[in-house]
Amino acid sequence: MNDSFYIQKYLDGNSKAFDKLYKKYIEKIYKFVFYKTMHKESAEDLTSTVFFKALDNLEKFDDSKSKFQTWLFNIARNTVIDHYRTQKTNSNIEDFWSIADSNHLETTIGNNLKIEEVKKYLKTLTPEQREIVILRVWEGLSYKEIASIIGKSENACKVSFSRSAQKLKDNILLIIIFGQIINLIK
Repeated sequence: MNDSFYIQKYLDGNSKAFDKLYKKYIEKIYKFVFYKTMHKESAEDLTSTVFFKALDNLEKFDDSKSKFQTWLFNIARNTVIDHYRTQKTNSNIEDFWSIADSNHLETTIGNNLKIEEVKKYLKTLTPEQREIVILRVWEGLSYKEIASIIGKSENACKVSFSRSAQKLKDNILLIIIFGQIINLIK
């Protein structure tokens, strides 16, 4: 069954149909939000908000314009932007990187050192390049989906990713490993 099937079932009154979509995308959306906030509790709260917004606006989704996954990532991206806009801070929304929380001091110290190393390399990228790397490497989205999410052409996303990869050349492995570390500390 594809996403449109479950969307239609939900719109026809089957409230449990949305559960299938939630289960299919919760981990991807959580990871995307976490990579943008680097804060576990914020990521959890914002991910919930994303799914509430999706549920509230499901009747507006048009599968002839985009895939449900792309639409959901757009909601997630905008939710993170809104989150930072409402913060009373002088930090740049795109350059904000806080430390992830963990219950174990030893794990936290080790992960923080690795996170700091990855942050150092990611900060060499523009905010747009960082977002493209996150969506391509960690979320495995196609260039077409990324283009739809960030509002650029597919070719521009390919070029940006290529330039980012060139810039990070020796350090891209570290970034991929970071994605695996995040899965361990969730």
